Amino acid sequence: MTELEGLDLAALDRHLREVGVPRSGELRAELIAGGRSNLTFLVGDDASEWVLRRPPLHGLTPSAHDMAREYKVVAALAGTKVPVARAVTMSDDDSVLGAPFQMVERVAGLVVRHTPQLAALGDETVISNVVDSLIQVLADLHEVDPESVGLGDFGKASGYLERQVRRWGSQWDLVKRDDDPSDADVRKLHQRLAESVPEQSRASIVHGDYRIDNTILDADDPTKVAAVLDWEMSTLGDPLSDAALMCVYRLPAFNEVHDDAAWACDLMPPTDDLAQRYALASGKPLDHWDFYMALGYFKIAIIAAGIAYRARMGGGVAEGTDEVDRAVRPFVAAGLHILS
Repeated sequence: MTELEGLDLAALDRHLREVGVPRSGELRAELIAGGRSNLTFLVGDDASEWVLRRPPLHGLTPSAHDMAREYKVVAALAGTKVPVARAVTMSDDDSVLGAPFQMVERVAGLVVRHTPQLAALGDETVISNVVDSLIQVLADLHEVDPESVGLGDFGKASGYLERQVRRWGSQWDLVKRDDDPSDADVRKLHQRLAESVPEQSRASIVHGDYRIDNTILDADDPTKVAAVLDWEMSTLGDPLSDAALMCVYRLPAFNEVHDDAAWACDLMPPTDDLAQRYALASGKPLDHWDFYMALGYFKIAIIAAGIAYRARMGGGVAEGTDEVDRAVRPFVAAGLHILS
């Protein structure tokens, strides 16, 4: 067994046998590159492959990295129109790996993280069809009745927008640098958002981090989505916030957070195009869209600051992330601009 920091394979092997997961041969594992939040490992034996996710080693922030939450939604969505990996096992305490974790079956296919991978899918028409499929899956998620899949208690449906503004504002105080040059603008955007919260559009399951690299595309036909990944931010909330966040990732500054991000490159449709495609797929109006976009810009600014914070704390994230907070200023500026 190959040991990796944060993954005790011997302990995991005992756990899998105890919960009745079929095993064949010795466990092997590798850290999957690209993660800047939860640690993600590819684990396998001679017959099966799984994906295991656990929180970072250091620099955790409150309400993030909820393994039980991620596992619950993946298990609940099995059998719906939303493609997900098969849930295998989870632990919501530190008794196995020293931290909570969840594990799902590996789904074979394409993960498109960077611009060259997106370009390799095909011409402009193919990429446009890929985008349509991704947006349709998001719209399908928002149409799932939470009660019917056992997620009626997955979050408080009302008051979601107020909680988001409050939550990400409080996160800033935890992750910002001392004498942070963006502090005044972050607080200004936070205040403007708090003063302009609209009535919630409706309530649905929201992914909370939806873009192309958080999905797996079918290897033979990339216009089909094989699985949606990374559900750690999912909850019951306002679907328009989910759609707006998908659009927010198109800002070029996202490349400071995710180097050469496929979703932020010029091969992708522009932000307004993405928004209109979602409106068409969902059949819902984009009322108060400026607020939702500004909230998305605010959220990504704080997430960028959080990634840099974990890097400063030695949190086991990707090399070079100590400067990710360079993205904070342009995201905040975009949010202030759209509300002005």
